[in-house]
Amino acid sequence: MSNLLQGVNLYLIGMMGVGKTTIGRLLTKELGYRFVDTDDVIAQATGKSINQIFAEEGEAGFRQLESDVLSQVCAFTKLTIATGGGIVLRRENWGYLHHGLIVWLDVPVEIIYSRLAEDTTRPLLQDADPKGKLRSLLEQRTPLYSQADLHITEREGDTPEDIAKRILEAIPGVLKPQASR
Repeated sequence: MSNLLQGVNLYLIGMMGVGKTTIGRLLTKELGYRFVDTDDVIAQATGKSINQIFAEEGEAGFRQLESDVLSQVCAFTKLTIATGGGIVLRRENWGYLHHGLIVWLDVPVEIIYSRLAEDTTRPLLQDADPKGKLRSLLEQRTPLYSQADLHITEREGDTPEDIAKRILEAIPGVLKPQASR
């Protein structure tokens, strides 16, 4: 499996709560890659939680940190990278993402909401209507997410293992010949 991607990084994009970290870890094992979660890198680098960064520096400050981290990780190879849900919002980030293969994990809002209902660590969900907020975020981001190389839609009853397997099976169909990179 490790030469499936010829060392090209795999970037997982999608809304919060779609399983980018869980599925990323599964893919990492299969590919013989290393795993990076951009939110974890930001938290380690700043010594602050994502919530703290949002509170102190706002979303714009957080998005800048996210771009900085992305610019650094894209210099490496053989990484599976779980990105923050809003990483697609900044045009400069697409320049970094396009260094690798981009997989959009698309999960219905109802499923995301049920997963995150008890999660207090999501600053963008500190809202009077969290489900409505998720819906509007997804609406805003869908045109961006849809620029991914691979679009994987979670179906009812899919396990993270099922989704990881579908991604691995779909990769050969979207890989560009090495010469054109």
